[in-house]
Amino acid sequence: MRVLFFTAMSFLFSSVVFAQEIEDHDNMLMDHGGGHLMDMGGGMVMGQNLDTLPGGCDKIATTKEITVHAGHKYAKKFPGRMFAFDVQEYQFEPCTKLTVHFINEDHVRHQWMMHGLPGYLYPKGMFHLEVTGPGKVSGTLILPPGDKTYLVHCDLAQHMEKGMKGQLKVGKGSGDLPSIPGVTEFVVQDDYSGAIPEKLSYNQSTDSASAKAATAKKQQPTASDDSFISGVMVVGLAIGLLLAPLLAKKFKGMTAAEVVTYVFELIKETVNYIIQLINTLIKKASSGKAS
Repeated sequence: MRVLFFTAMSFLFSSVVFAQEIEDHDNMLMDHGGGHLMDMGGGMVMGQNLDTLPGGCDKIATTKEITVHAGHKYAKKFPGRMFAFDVQEYQFEPCTKLTVHFINEDHVRHQWMMHGLPGYLYPKGMFHLEVTGPGKVSGTLILPPGDKTYLVHCDLAQHMEKGMKGQLKVGKGSGDLPSIPGVTEFVVQDDYSGAIPEKLSYNQSTDSASAKAATAKKQQPTASDDSFISGVMVVGLAIGLLLAPLLAKKFKGMTAAEVVTYVFELIKETVNYIIQLINTLIKKASSGKAS
């Protein structure tokens, strides 16, 4: 009985401490207009919409609330990840009025951002909740009509790549997004073994990799190509050395612009001469065949 009493008291104490550590920013947020609210303690809401219906919504279909927890401890079930939300997938009816209570349980900044919303209603097509350090903030939006899958994630550097992302489906959704922890395969799976993988992950194949390797090999210069390029360079350098004294005399007293103009004219005349020579040879060859 005494053990149960101390256990209950310990649980109550830890709960009180946890509640004190999580700072509620809802009562401190200042409205800056346009659905943008923020405080000096690191709480922020962007794109809040309490009553304006998106185009195609005749009325609010239903009202829902969710609580999203963010923290390092939620990534432990995903090997190789560092941060995560407690839930990676959500689904709601179109035109739902959704209130999100976002709780950050880490001593760093985290976000819950939703992208792809109508730009005429949500600035930059985004709904954004943010808390610096342990804390809680809430925001509300009205989901658009139609079936679509939206990305929700933390936009801080490397937080999404390290696992803090999920997907929110409106209606039936428009399919699954790649690399959602616990939901879909990673497009590029982390591999620290140093070995070349035998097969590529997620809708890639070794055949395509082989084809790419073969194409790259064809594009690489061969030994003969290298020798040809080297020979051209040697001839070019030799011609340059022979003509250098003559050109130095020719260009003496000329400005840089005059030198460039002269060189281009010289190139133009040379090209015209080569073209005329080729045309003459072709005509001779054609007349020879005719006779």
